[in-house]
Amino acid sequence: MTTKAKAAAPGRKKITPVKAPAAKPAPPAHTGPAYQKYEAAVQLVQQGKYERALTAFEKLLPDAPREIVERIRMYMATCKRQLESAGLKFETPEERYNYAVWQLNAGYFEDARDHFEGVLKSDPKADYAWYGLALLECILNRPEQCLESLARAIALNPRNRLQARTDNDFQAMADDPRFTELLYPEL
Repeated sequence: MTTKAKAAAPGRKKITPVKAPAAKPAPPAHTGPAYQKYEAAVQLVQQGKYERALTAFEKLLPDAPREIVERIRMYMATCKRQLESAGLKFETPEERYNYAVWQLNAGYFEDARDHFEGVLKSDPKADYAWYGLALLECILNRPEQCLESLARAIALNPRNRLQARTDNDFQAMADDPRFTELLYPEL
């Protein structure tokens, strides 16, 4: 050290850090009565108690925090859809098939599967239900199941082969040689 630095050193005051008052920890982001009610309603959905869950979500929605409003609406739509499908009564397998096609087009794939399979339980020879199931499997990118269901549909009604040749919903299968062989066995 230089002499100037040594001389200045004793004159420096040591600064002791001042402790800030202890801050209260911030509450977790997802606590409070609204979140607790939301979690309870989600549990009701998971338990299959759709009517009670829907009621809970409806009560929660007006005062819900902004972060969960869209999720609440999604759960409400799910509950309504489940309640509607539980109360559905179909006069014929064709009515149930039409509903399954609607479900498929709306993107409710598991519900559509349930209804296609319901038609097949009541009438295992319902070629149209096998065809619908083949479409579903194609959309879900399950080529093995698609080919199996389509083969059954064609075996029950050869006109399904002609239908599948022009059906744009089978585009994902167009490059599969097994699909081509199924649709054009004469080649």
